[in-house]
Amino acid sequence: QVQLVESGGGLVQTGGSLRLSCTASRTYFIKNTINWYRQAPKNERELVATITGGGSTDYSDSVKGRFTIFRDSAKTTVYLQMDSLQPEDTAVYYCNAVGTFSIEAQYNYWGQGTQVTVSS
Repeated sequence: QVQLVESGGGLVQTGGSLRLSCTASRTYFIKNTINWYRQAPKNERELVATITGGGSTDYSDSVKGRFTIFRDSAKTTVYLQMDSLQPEDTAVYYCNAVGTFSIEAQYNYWGQGTQVTVSS
């Protein structure tokens, strides 16, 4: 039973900042590829940011320059630093761990989500 837990969501004003955290029941998952997704009402789930096990990052065009994904030095937590927040960023944000246990064994786990609300 794998547990991924997001935290750090809340209500902020336009232009404000939040830092989301993703932790896992086993650090193995945090050390490998972690994605942040978000889903707003009536929208499909959107990939926001990715960090690989090697530390490479990628961002959606909608958040590039405003959001930063990073892994702490102990490799126990992956963060999503969100700056210059806009109402359009309002969504439930999900942490997603993907990778392999072996050549034959892949995994894809999701957290429960954390609500981010940006007031206009």
